[in-house]
Amino acid sequence: MPQKIAAGNWKMNGTLEAVPEAGAIAAASGAVETILCPPATLIGPLTLAAQGTDLRIGGQSCHPAASGAHTGDISAAMLADAGATYCITGHSERRADHGESDDDVRAQTEAAWAAGLRAILCIGETLEQREAGETLDVLTAQLEGSLPGGATEENTIIAYEPVWAIGTGKVASPDQVAEVHDALRDHVGPEMSLLYGGSVKAGNAAELFALTNVDGALVGGASLKAADFVPIVEALAAS
Repeated sequence: MPQKIAAGNWKMNGTLEAVPEAGAIAAASGAVETILCPPATLIGPLTLAAQGTDLRIGGQSCHPAASGAHTGDISAAMLADAGATYCITGHSERRADHGESDDDVRAQTEAAWAAGLRAILCIGETLEQREAGETLDVLTAQLEGSLPGGATEENTIIAYEPVWAIGTGKVASPDQVAEVHDALRDHVGPEMSLLYGGSVKAGNAAELFALTNVDGALVGGASLKAADFVPIVEALAAS
C-alpha cells in the first residue's frame, strides 16, 4: 500500500518566530508521515525542533549541481547537510517564476536522489488547459518529462497540484481529483504515494482523503499554523 503522507510547503513564509509552530506539529505527528518544507533559512532550526519526533523536514527546491558558481541557489547536498530528508521539485511556482522546464525538474530530482533526499515531484495544469480538456495530456507530458528513470516509492512522491487551485481557495471537485489520481496510479504503479495539493484545509481534507488513490496532501497556507495543519494530519490518519 502507498504510504500516507501529509506535507506542508511554507513557501516564502516564516522566521525564527515560527519554530514553535513546527514544534506543535511535531508533537502531533507519527500516525502518518508528516513533513514540513520551510524556507532554507529554517531547515536547521526546524530540524532541531523536530528531534526525537516523527516530523521530517524538507527543502522547497534544489539546484541540479552539487556546488559551483550559482549565486542565490542551494544544492541538494546543502539541504541534506542542514537536516532535510525531502525536497520539493517541479512546483508550479518554480516552473512559472523561474522558468524551470521539465528537463530542469528531472535534473533537480536526480540531484535530490544523489544527496539521499526523497523528492516530492509536482505536476499541475492551468485553468486554461483544464477548460480546453487538456488536463490528462498536460499531466502525462509533465510526468514523462520530469520523472527520471529509476523512480520508486522509496525515492519519489508525486503531488498533483492544479495551478488554478493553489492559494486561490478553489479546490478541484472530488470527481476531478479522482480522475487525475486514477490516471496517475496507472502511470506510476501501485506503491508510489500520490498527494493532492491546492487549497487543502481541515474542512475539505476528509473528503479528499476518502478518494481512492489520494494518499495524502501537499498543503500550502494551512501548514503554517499547527491549529490548521494538525487537523489535516489527523484526517489523513483516520482515512
